[in-house]
Amino acid sequence: MKIRAITLSNVRRFTEPARIGDIGDGLNVLCEPNEHGKSTLFDAIQAVFFKAHGSRDKDVAALRPHAGGAPEVTIEIETDAGRFTIAKRWFQKPAATVHRGATLVAQSDAAEAWITELLGDDAGGPSGLIWVRQGVTDLTTGSAKEQKSALDARRDLMTSVGEEVENLTGGRRMDMALRRCKAALDELATGKARAPKRGGPWKDAQERVENLSERRDTLAAAAADLHGALTERNRARRELRQIEDPEIAQARRDRLATAEAAHAEALKHAAALEAATRRVEMARLTAEKARDRLAALREATREHGAADEALQKATIRAEAAKRDLTEKDEALDSAMRALTDTRRALKEAEDTQRLAQRAKAARDGAERRRELQERIAAAMEAHARMEEAATRASTGPDAQTLRQIEERLRAFESARAARDTTATRITAHYAEGRAGGILLDGGALTDGEPVPLSGPVRLEIDGIGALEIRPPHGVEGEDSVDRANAALRAALDAVGADTPEAAREAAAARAEASQDRKEAEAVFKSLAPAGLEALRKSLAAIPVAEGLETAPDPDEADRLLDAARAAQEDAAQRQESAARHASDARSEAAGAQTALSAAQDRLARAGEALARLGDASEETRIAESDTATRALAEAEAARDEMARAAPDLTTSEAALKRARAVETQAQAETARLRPLLARLEERIGSTAGKAVEEELAETEEKLEAAQADLVRIEREVAVLIRLEAALEAARTQARERYFAPIARELKPLLHLLWPDAELTWGEESLLPDALIREGREEPISILSGGTQEQVALLVRLAFARMLAAAGRTAPVILDDALVFTDDDRIERMFDALHRQAGDLQIIVLTCRQRAFRDLGGQ
Repeated sequence: MKIRAITLSNVRRFTEPARIGDIGDGLNVLCEPNEHGKSTLFDAIQAVFFKAHGSRDKDVAALRPHAGGAPEVTIEIETDAGRFTIAKRWFQKPAATVHRGATLVAQSDAAEAWITELLGDDAGGPSGLIWVRQGVTDLTTGSAKEQKSALDARRDLMTSVGEEVENLTGGRRMDMALRRCKAALDELATGKARAPKRGGPWKDAQERVENLSERRDTLAAAAADLHGALTERNRARRELRQIEDPEIAQARRDRLATAEAAHAEALKHAAALEAATRRVEMARLTAEKARDRLAALREATREHGAADEALQKATIRAEAAKRDLTEKDEALDSAMRALTDTRRALKEAEDTQRLAQRAKAARDGAERRRELQERIAAAMEAHARMEEAATRASTGPDAQTLRQIEERLRAFESARAARDTTATRITAHYAEGRAGGILLDGGALTDGEPVPLSGPVRLEIDGIGALEIRPPHGVEGEDSVDRANAALRAALDAVGADTPEAAREAAAARAEASQDRKEAEAVFKSLAPAGLEALRKSLAAIPVAEGLETAPDPDEADRLLDAARAAQEDAAQRQESAARHASDARSEAAGAQTALSAAQDRLARAGEALARLGDASEETRIAESDTATRALAEAEAARDEMARAAPDLTTSEAALKRARAVETQAQAETARLRPLLARLEERIGSTAGKAVEEELAETEEKLEAAQADLVRIEREVAVLIRLEAALEAARTQARERYFAPIARELKPLLHLLWPDAELTWGEESLLPDALIREGREEPISILSGGTQEQVALLVRLAFARMLAAAGRTAPVILDDALVFTDDDRIERMFDALHRQAGDLQIIVLTCRQRAFRDLGGQ
């Protein structure tokens, strides 16, 4: 079975019909971001094949849109029997139909039965083997019912490709011994892990040891608690006496008062120092401003003088550049006029030379024209023969069609020979002188020659009458003869032939015409390699001598052309030199004018800057700067004197913080120790009256005896487990051939990831137990998530190939099946998918657009 198209309507987000079609053989990839409906598509496929149309369970209900409605899913599939369309609708007017083209094949329960038969009555079907739901990374997920269904599917598949297990288990004696061992072990232990059985001797011994151990630990803890409480009470009393000592408490209070007074004095001095610092900063700003005004005045005066000097120089340069540009433009105009005259003379010389060369070519090309005209005529004749032969070569059967007719003729003759072999035969044996006296269909039977009968016949016997012969059940193989004859007639009719001989003659005529066409084509290509049009163009290019009798001499025309070219080149060089000099002069004039404008702007800006500084003289600005500098020095001296006498504020803060912490801690310890002493007194009083130590000794004696009983039972269990393992190992060796098909199919896939890797298999689960690589066996359960998902996918691909080998081909559907695989291994997993996709249909649904860009497929 292969899925070709899927249509969803009223399925979750697809409230309007949505169709995915053109799903081909091999690898198909549907790669879209999250929430585009890929998992919805997977669930819809599951529902069509495994949910009855009358179902209303939670899986079907989950298909309904938020607004409600009746989910409808249509799947187009292709099987060996042809192409079918399966459609289901749930809830309102539930229905199930199967169509083949426009023909209804089955509906309702009959359609459900048709689907079940399509899946081969598998307990788990492809869903339990090769359809991977999003988020499933191993082979053992799902409810207990789903896991049992998957196990049944695996057992059914393995049975179909392996030998019967009963022939490989080592005989009844091994089974009997194993059953007795299991029975003895079941009295003591339970489960695969062989845990102690509830109510059994082993469990009772364990519980007795646990109870006595718990009681022993409780008593030991009580005894230790009593000793600890006495020790802790003595320590708490000592600590409380030290904290509440009057002299120590007074010292703490005095230390706190001293630290508070020192910190208050430090804060006051720090405020005064901050005010002095602000005064220094104001004096610094005043001094810097006075210095900046003086520097700005000096710079503006210097810039104004420099700008005036630059303007004078720029004016002189601009006037000189303007005079030079006028001279260079006049020289360029003169060179341009000379160049125009030489170009006109050169053109006249070139026209004269072309006329002379054309006349010479016309005289030389007369013979060439005749030759080309003859070739054109011959090529046209060959082309006509080629087209006529091509027309004849397009009629009649080609070689492939003739082979098909011959094959159908042989099939007809074989069918007729097979029919005649099993048909009733009659043989005429004439008396002397009576030969030819028996007629069949108007013709005389030959003496001694068997004639097969293909149906009822009537024999005319000379002088006697007629004889009718009717074979009892018709002739075996007559239908095959009719079909073969019909196929032969259809092939002959397709080529318009009445007989195979006529078809052969038509094919021979077609082959002869094809040969004629090839010969004519070879002649045409030899005459016109580039085609008739190229020959005609070559003929047209040869000049005719008419009207060229007065043309000039070619040598004189060449001499005049050389002289004109030399004059034109000389004029061009003079024009180029003049243009270069004019361009240089123009650039210099533009630069000089730009410099003049810049100098004028500079002088204007310098005047504006000088005006903004006011009317104050340089001497006035110097006096202002000196006064501000002296004021700054006086403010800094006063601040530095105050800073030298300042107490350390950080140190006073630390001393105050420590004194407060000591007092707070003493109060907290007092509040903690008094309730603690009360609780300890109560504990000691309640425990001291019980005989804890005597009861502890008695419990330890009982525990020792119970532990001896437990050791004896555990040894017995260990012996039984060892015996069971030995018997299971012996039977496993005999059953290894049972797993050979899946191991053989899986081996090349595993080696894509890990060379020489192997899997061990669970006999009950029929699933991998451990991965062996580099000589080390690793249980599947401890492998990384990525490795587990890779093994699970490879196993499913192997199951898919085995399903196909068993005649139950089903598509492999993977919904985001590679979520934990790294970049390197995902490339090799892509190779595995392509390897299995050779004769399987694989549909990959994924949201990982970047990672799956290199998967390939459709």
